[in-house]
Amino acid sequence: MLTASEIERMFTRTDGSYAFARWGRPICPVVFGVQDETLVIMKSAIEAVCIAAGHRTDELDPELGSNLMMFFFSDWEELRAVPDLDQMIPQLNSVIDRLLAAQANQYRSFRFDAQGAIQACFVFLRVDEALQQLGADSLALSQAVQAMFLWSQEAFQTRAPLAVLSNGTTVVRPEIAALLRAGYDPVMPMSCDDASHALRLAARIEGS
Repeated sequence: MLTASEIERMFTRTDGSYAFARWGRPICPVVFGVQDETLVIMKSAIEAVCIAAGHRTDELDPELGSNLMMFFFSDWEELRAVPDLDQMIPQLNSVIDRLLAAQANQYRSFRFDAQGAIQACFVFLRVDEALQQLGADSLALSQAVQAMFLWSQEAFQTRAPLAVLSNGTTVVRPEIAALLRAGYDPVMPMSCDDASHALRLAARIEGS
């Protein structure tokens, strides 16, 4: 079980501020750059994580159409040629330059509604050797979890959100699944910038 201090670190930015946000609408995913079988795995993982959290998926968002967009590609430079992508990702060229310099293999950008809840999420995955070694199931589950909240930049740097059972099945770690359920409890706020929110999450986990 996660402690309140551990939960707080998972939503604390590098500048020391606390920032929690969850989706305020059903998630309507679309995935680009994968084969049909991988597409099925990705969408199934998103649905499974949403069910575990007590949230919903849908085919279309009435305002945005698709609100969770995942892009798979082999080189960050490819993004410069994607039409209108700069309208979704502010300062796109600067972002790409930073990702190239860091040799990053993933990037997430969120949009928020007037209440501070997640309105849209754009996920970019450069499929390098490290991501290929994960396998489609593990990659899909990991990305689904990371799109559910506005996690801190360091939330999963030292430990992945997944665990492998003795039979080889990959699952969301129980403590992370419990945190998802607590965060999506209807009595909890959709967004919060007060670190005492972590105490409330810990209490809901303990009481569940």
